[in-house]
Amino acid sequence: MPRYFFDRKDGGFDPDEDGTELRDLNAARIEAVNFAAGTIKDRPDYVWDGKEFSVEVSDANRLLLYTVVVLGIDSPAVKDHPAT
Repeated sequence: MPRYFFDRKDGGFDPDEDGTELRDLNAARIEAVNFAAGTIKDRPDYVWDGKEFSVEVSDANRLLLYTVVVLGIDSPAVKDHPAT
């Protein structure tokens, strides 16, 4: 089975040193979304800290295949009223 790497970027860079064996590219896409969802579930501040949160998926050669980006954007109605 091919190995895929899921690197987290959240203002810094947290590389996946081990990777995960998955059956195909579609399985890697699904895992990327699940990884991003699990991360922001545990750390919702990643979405609202003003930095882009993303998960980059690469293959065994470290060729970038996919990027999942999660970004919270305030509407104009709340820009002058930050969360407390």
